[in-house]
Amino acid sequence: MTHAHDPQTTPVLVTGGAGYIGSHAVLALRDAGYPVAVIDNLTTGFRFAIPDDVAFYEGDIEDADLLARIFAERNTRAIMHFAGSIVVPESVENPLKYYHNNTVKSRALIEAAVTAGVPHFIFSSTAATYGIPDTDRVSESSPQVPINPYGWSKLMTERMLADTAFAHPLNYCALRYFNVAGADPQGRSGQSTAGATHLIKVAVEAVLGKRGHVSVFGTDYDTPDGTGVRDYIHVSDLAAAHVHALEALITQPGRSLQMNCGYGRGFSVTQVLDAVDRLTNRPIERRIEPRRAGDPASLVSDNARILETLPWRPQYDDLPTIIGHALAWEERLGALRGS
Repeated sequence: MTHAHDPQTTPVLVTGGAGYIGSHAVLALRDAGYPVAVIDNLTTGFRFAIPDDVAFYEGDIEDADLLARIFAERNTRAIMHFAGSIVVPESVENPLKYYHNNTVKSRALIEAAVTAGVPHFIFSSTAATYGIPDTDRVSESSPQVPINPYGWSKLMTERMLADTAFAHPLNYCALRYFNVAGADPQGRSGQSTAGATHLIKVAVEAVLGKRGHVSVFGTDYDTPDGTGVRDYIHVSDLAAAHVHALEALITQPGRSLQMNCGYGRGFSVTQVLDAVDRLTNRPIERRIEPRRAGDPASLVSDNARILETLPWRPQYDDLPTIIGHALAWEERLGALRGS
């Protein structure tokens, strides 16, 4: 990776760095030469996900005193913000938890950044801010009309960042993720959460006997095979996009960005499960269930903007590769949990 600047001059604080995507961002930053520190309250993250040579602060992003201390100790120049709650159905049942964890706490973090003069902010946003799109491929100019509290809680944070960047010397990038899957190719991190709802994670758990079956929610969608279509992006490609986005913010301090993170093509639930079966030769039981409320038939990114704006190019945009990395991590996880 070529740098127009010296990464050593931009220490980064990663919030939620013990979680799934955050831990991969930590690895990508570290591999690119950035000094990295992590804050995580470990409610859903894992201490083992953070490398030994990365400064770790156990605490909450709502704790202004702790943030001020970290910014001072680490000379923080950029924040990558992953901390938050991410389960869509839970957000419908418990909206206030989501508005607190994702919106109120993000406001506290942004305020602490402004107070300390931290100039760059990268935000983990989501395709859920688009709601149910009326097009096959969703671009950044598609209407943002979320259909659940999770999507709204993230969109509110995007709005706060836009308004803050207008009023203060801070620029930001909101990266809107599609369906994140896979694990670090070197086996250093992966999706470790128990009871995860991501299809590829669920499928590899079923392959290894950790689940008895995989539920297929709805087979009557207006898609080629009737099951929901999603744009799956490898977590290491997503982490690399964050590093490129940070470099764009550093080299063009007056500019803020909003970009989709996906591959621009989708796979149906059936296609994913068929690919898992082929890869492992261990067919998993599929149970047909009713549609889930608020699931769009198809959600695929138009990723032209990120390809035009950043030198980012996917390295792992191959479904069997994504599944293979997820499976390898799932096999390792038992040993890590036992340790």
